[in-house]
Amino acid sequence: MERRTFIQKTVALAGSILAANSTFASDDSAISGGRIGIIGLDTSHSEVFTKIINSDLIDSQGFKVVAAYADGSKDIPSAIKMKPAVTNAVRQMGVEIVDSIDDLLGKVDVLLLESNDGRMHLNQAIPIFKAGKPVFIDKPLAANLKDVNEIFKLAANSETPVFTSSALRFEKNVQSVVSGAIGEVTGADVYVPADMDPGHLDLAWYAIHGVEMLFTVLGPGCKSVSRVHNSGTDLVVGVWENGAIGTLRGIRKGASGIAGTAFGTRGVAKLGPFETYHPLVEQIIRFFQTGKPPVTAAETIAMFRFMEAADLSKKRGGKSVNM
Repeated sequence: MERRTFIQKTVALAGSILAANSTFASDDSAISGGRIGIIGLDTSHSEVFTKIINSDLIDSQGFKVVAAYADGSKDIPSAIKMKPAVTNAVRQMGVEIVDSIDDLLGKVDVLLLESNDGRMHLNQAIPIFKAGKPVFIDKPLAANLKDVNEIFKLAANSETPVFTSSALRFEKNVQSVVSGAIGEVTGADVYVPADMDPGHLDLAWYAIHGVEMLFTVLGPGCKSVSRVHNSGTDLVVGVWENGAIGTLRGIRKGASGIAGTAFGTRGVAKLGPFETYHPLVEQIIRFFQTGKPPVTAAETIAMFRFMEAADLSKKRGGKSVNM
């Protein structure tokens, strides 16, 4: 009965999201130019994205980062340590540092929500949705599935365009597989560093990059998840509705990287490694122009269901969890 209720709620939420996305997609006009604001200067992404956009390392279509609000994580040591240097670097690129989100919203047209801590994203997104300004929310979208659902619900209710993505989704080898280079994809194996934060789903903190690669090439139709866990390694196996199998090796001990292999009916192809943020930032700029998310809410929700199921499998000693 609980599972049936969950499915009914998920279907209802997906319907409202699709309705909102259809509103965004109905406008075929693309705008050029706009003022970008950043929330959260406790991650290197804020500095890197600002440099890519403001230094015209891509065609930014007239968009510029003009203002930022520095506040981010309250208790993640790496983020707290990073914030002063990132804030200074962004300021030196001509970006105004403001004292509040409300101040920021009055100065910009679109937002990059970059706070390192996914636990903060829901509360930080609420005033953005009230203002109706398109926003890219960096990974992880939230710390758990409950907050992910709430973010998309509020975005749909306010008809605010929103999306989230890892840069690995738009990596050239991943996109080649998506484009059909190896035919129908029958499976994929990926590996990724898998440091964890106690306030987040285990895979959401960093291994989400690998989850993103799996779902990009296999789609959202995962039906079951099992996980083998020890202190240095996780091995997560997903079975998709079409019979495809995807595996994620999360590495905490020894050498690691972000890459993998996809298997198809016409060949085998590598996925990754990570090279550049440029393709992701290009997608963000296009999103700001059109209001059309390049990644659906339904797929992001499916990813978080996968990560939640992986945590449940860990608690159950590696038993398979149906989604």
